[in-house]
Amino acid sequence: MNWWHDPLYAAAELMMAYAFYYPLLMAWLWMSGATIYYFRREHHRARGPQNPPPLDVQPPVSIIIPCFNEEDTCRESIEAAVRQHYPAFEVIAVNDGSSDGTGQVLDEMAELYPMLRVVHLAENQGKSMALRMAAMLSPHEYLVCIDADGVLDRNATTWLMSQLLDNARVGAVSGNPRVRNRSTLLGRIQVGEFSAIIGMLKRTQRIWGRLFTVSGAVSAYRKSALQRVGYWSLDMVTEDIDISWKLQLDSWDVRFEPNALCWLLIPETLKGLWGQRLRWAQGGAEVLIRHYGFAKYWRSRRMWPIYMEYFASVLWAYVIAVIAGLWVARHFISMPAPLYVDSLLFSWYATMLGITCLLQFAVSLLIDSRYEKGLGRFYYWLVWYPVVYWTINVFTMLVGYPKAYWRMRKRGGERARWRSPDRGLRPV
Repeated sequence: MNWWHDPLYAAAELMMAYAFYYPLLMAWLWMSGATIYYFRREHHRARGPQNPPPLDVQPPVSIIIPCFNEEDTCRESIEAAVRQHYPAFEVIAVNDGSSDGTGQVLDEMAELYPMLRVVHLAENQGKSMALRMAAMLSPHEYLVCIDADGVLDRNATTWLMSQLLDNARVGAVSGNPRVRNRSTLLGRIQVGEFSAIIGMLKRTQRIWGRLFTVSGAVSAYRKSALQRVGYWSLDMVTEDIDISWKLQLDSWDVRFEPNALCWLLIPETLKGLWGQRLRWAQGGAEVLIRHYGFAKYWRSRRMWPIYMEYFASVLWAYVIAVIAGLWVARHFISMPAPLYVDSLLFSWYATMLGITCLLQFAVSLLIDSRYEKGLGRFYYWLVWYPVVYWTINVFTMLVGYPKAYWRMRKRGGERARWRSPDRGLRPV
């Protein structure tokens, strides 16, 4: 029977085709986009993060570090921040109502480093409020924001400023987060993920003209741009995604600077990874829901590829869930032939996706080798990425999107406060 004579058969074929061709198409788009970006905007530049471009002017900068229960990590972060190779800067650390010894550590370090200012909030107000307070206290036009576990490369501020000073319409710049802890399987896989997924995606999106998000772990902002859009929203789960959309919908340019390195601690337990990815999924969905009304206008057309790509990824997660559900159901009930799923793994589809995934990792690690040596030794561990991370990402999408929908139905949303994240095992 031809597919157009059987709607059920047609729907099943379309569903299977989408499940296979969407990740295949996106992998090739990311590889081609990242390669174009590399040869257009990276290849000709001085090799490596240790050779920043000379700046005609070097205006003062405030480096902002929001902290919540980070007594074990904030010391390293501040010590790296105060050693920036930049002539005029201050560091503002915000203790956002921490219940551990974070406040005491920050006060001790303020006595050692005159350029460090410490702000104590009596109660936990959330990362967005901590960033807002520090930005308003800063007397400077340019802000560099990092997480309290981030170890900023000494030239990162110069690289970020080179982008902000290049054009007056640049409102924000995303740095290049790198993984510090690599002693477990989850940590080693994320080394490749930060290159092949996050780094590649940002490069490709810059070719499209817009970024889905700056990196909340390391980014720089023009304060006047933040003032125009009302700073970071206090009720959004992911403040970095939200501020990126607010700036770009206000016609500010948001860029990616791969030479601005910041070394991070990432979750190395399934529980910690689940919490992180669920927050990312929910936060992305919240931004799409909130800004849908603005993104549909012609003046926001450069955001359309970003919006459609994210919506397609959400749809793919639900399609995979349906296929998995059908595969489970066929073990217990008799399924119609069009809905019978024989296997989830052993087919030429899975083989093609696996080969493409490994090729994508190879291209990304080759590009990122100019920023970090020895990445090739992690290539073997990346064969586990589709099994571990695609599974987690599918389930976080399934849970995160409904959470975002019901949360955003509350007018204005409730205040987004953070919890102590899983920083994994310390680097060895």
